[in-house]
Amino acid sequence: MTDISMSLTGAGEVRKHTGWFIALGVVFIIGGVLAIAMPLLAGVAVALAVGWALIVLGIVQLIQAWSMRSWGGVAWQIVIGLLFVVGGISMLVNPIVAAITLTLLIGIVFIAKGVVQLILGFRFRPHSGWGWMVAAGIIAVLVGLMILASWPFSAAWAPGTLAGISLVFSGWSYIAIALAARRLAA
Repeated sequence: MTDISMSLTGAGEVRKHTGWFIALGVVFIIGGVLAIAMPLLAGVAVALAVGWALIVLGIVQLIQAWSMRSWGGVAWQIVIGLLFVVGGISMLVNPIVAAITLTLLIGIVFIAKGVVQLILGFRFRPHSGWGWMVAAGIIAVLVGLMILASWPFSAAWAPGTLAGISLVFSGWSYIAIALAARRLAA
């Protein structure tokens, strides 16, 4: 099956379920707007979700370590699993502190991402599009610096706002995919 036939088959599936794609997109957009409107609440929700995810990952890690007891690295696997579980529980017990900690990490990640984008952009300089990469790198560094400059107070807006923006863009992408599949059918 060629790439074109696979994409047309995928478009056919999307076309059959266009209503669901649009509904999902609308739900994502509404969730994103609510997260942007109530960033502190959304930030706490993000911290709670990460906490639960760490607990589940830790339990899976412990099960995996237990099932491979004869392996030489089992002690380290158990330590990692326990750290995940304890970290997740601590996030659930105090989600405000977790949101503050996540905000610090978000700021650092934005700066690191921006620096990498700047380096890549300048390395691609003779080629088309390098300026967009540099611009994205500058924006990422500035956002990271803005988050860190007002940390820990940025925890009141950064995680929730960024999650909201992501949800809005995800919602629009589902709607765009559904509309493109409809146009392809015409």
